[in-house]
Amino acid sequence: MTREEAISLVRSHVKSENLVNHMIATGAVMKALAKKMNEDENEWEIAGILHDYDYPETENDPGRHGFVSVEMLKSYNLPQEIYDAILAHAEKKSLETKIERALYVADPTTGFITAAALIRPEKKLEPVDTKFLIKRFKEKSFAKGASREQMAMCSELGLTLEEYFGIALEAMKSIHEEINL
Repeated sequence: MTREEAISLVRSHVKSENLVNHMIATGAVMKALAKKMNEDENEWEIAGILHDYDYPETENDPGRHGFVSVEMLKSYNLPQEIYDAILAHAEKKSLETKIERALYVADPTTGFITAAALIRPEKKLEPVDTKFLIKRFKEKSFAKGASREQMAMCSELGLTLEEYFGIALEAMKSIHEEINL
């Protein structure tokens, strides 16, 4: 599956523009992480784009989140690593591989970075920098829904929080027009 096919599939199924933007942003962060770790950039990006595919069906039933995505996406014959990453990000399987850990870490990060952009007067990513993100990370009341514990697991990918935020922020900035930031 190509990036364009994954985004088209998501847009045809997920009606919330904010959620679509989150999924595209997560794909961009995953691609950047794959590049940094010499992994399959397309596979990692597709996992990021599709990770919340079942959200319209599971929003009120989080116990099924992940399982429903995998079932809905089985007919696309994606690599098993993508299905496993989707399950792992939803805590439906243990984190065993780099792609699983990366998606688990990337998922809350895109919302955190988006919140950092939206508190700026410009409501854009451009003025946000890593120092600003680190400062906000320490403020527990900022973007409370973005799990600090999950983001801090970037250390399991061999990255400091500062390195990781730099990678994620640049990835999101590279698609800022596409995600309206």
